[in-house]
Amino acid sequence: MNIGDVSTRTGLPAKTIRYYEDIGLVTPDRAGNGYRRFSPAHVHKLRFLARARSLGFSIEECRDLLALWEDRARASADVRAIANQHLDRIEAKITELQEMRDTLAGLVRACHGDDRPDCPILRDLEGGTPKAG
Repeated sequence: MNIGDVSTRTGLPAKTIRYYEDIGLVTPDRAGNGYRRFSPAHVHKLRFLARARSLGFSIEECRDLLALWEDRARASADVRAIANQHLDRIEAKITELQEMRDTLAGLVRACHGDDRPDCPILRDLEGGTPKAG
């Protein structure tokens, strides 16, 4: 298969596939003319990477997961440890986003949204504290 076929089968842009090749996550064969030739195994690996990335795993985590996936003697505890660390980061990010939402919602509620120039949102952004009411 050529890179266009693989792109269609994996849903990954050709640019991403070339990037994954450049960083050593996938190594397609080369035809005599130098064109990339992908096997069904390459497609499977790229789908694996696409799914891992869609779950937010970093490139390095994907590299580690891919190595574990290819290692039939792996311990599932190693896979779980990577996933658990990622889950902890997601939970922390959710907490951070909830705090941002709450802060911004309070600022929006405090802003009269009228013709007056006083704006607690802008005051907060400049480092001040919003006035009540």
